[in-house]
Amino acid sequence: MLLRRFLPTLVGLTVFVAPTSAQLLTVDHPGQYTQEDIAKGGLLYNAQCFQCHGRDGDQISGVDLRRGLFRRSQSDEDLGQTITRGTPGGMPAFKLEPADLTGVVAFIRAGFDTSASIRVGDAARGRAVFQGKGECSTCHRVAGQGPRSAPDLSDIGVARAPAVLERSVRDPTSALLPINRPVRIVMRDGRTILGRRLNEDTHTVQVIDDQERLLSVMKKDVRSFDAAKESAMPAYAGRLTDNEIADVVAYLLTLRKP
Repeated sequence: MLLRRFLPTLVGLTVFVAPTSAQLLTVDHPGQYTQEDIAKGGLLYNAQCFQCHGRDGDQISGVDLRRGLFRRSQSDEDLGQTITRGTPGGMPAFKLEPADLTGVVAFIRAGFDTSASIRVGDAARGRAVFQGKGECSTCHRVAGQGPRSAPDLSDIGVARAPAVLERSVRDPTSALLPINRPVRIVMRDGRTILGRRLNEDTHTVQVIDDQERLLSVMKKDVRSFDAAKESAMPAYAGRLTDNEIADVVAYLLTLRKP
């Protein structure tokens, strides 16, 4: 996916402050972490770490966070230092509050086990809701079928964790990635382009317009560029029951490219 290719670059551009000694962990083993720590760490991992490390923490060569395989870190303090200081030519530094840092390490040490707080239902029922009551297939493309007006979900089961998928269904705006924001572009020649941003670099922006055409726009030809802060997708909290949302999440988790 284009998103996965470009997010690490965007993260790398952010400037972080080096950690203080108060931020480094003193807990030596996971038995001392609370369920609250682990749950908080899961939320932070999905927000800050997931795009590079993946749902199971094994998307970086030589690293498997869920299984406890690291290149450098051994103790919990080592993990904390890696997170807050980053690695040369690799992971950027992350400035976290002490409680947040503890949570991320707790989540890693617990083997990513926060699934009890996320409801995952029946995938077959979820597919029926996706294609029927939810009308998701009227906007989303899966396995080469469907429109391109919304993000392609063909590999969403790999790209997003269950908690993020559930939040995306209940409240899409809260889980909206910047690269997926609907845009309105006014060109210097007077044309207006409405669509969804796919990618952006120094000189161009690529969009799928409202007629499903792939366009590459030169920034020097743009008069104004506005990206929406809210998702075009409706929130399904209240539109679907909790059971139906759990079923849709189960179905989305099955979507993986061969």
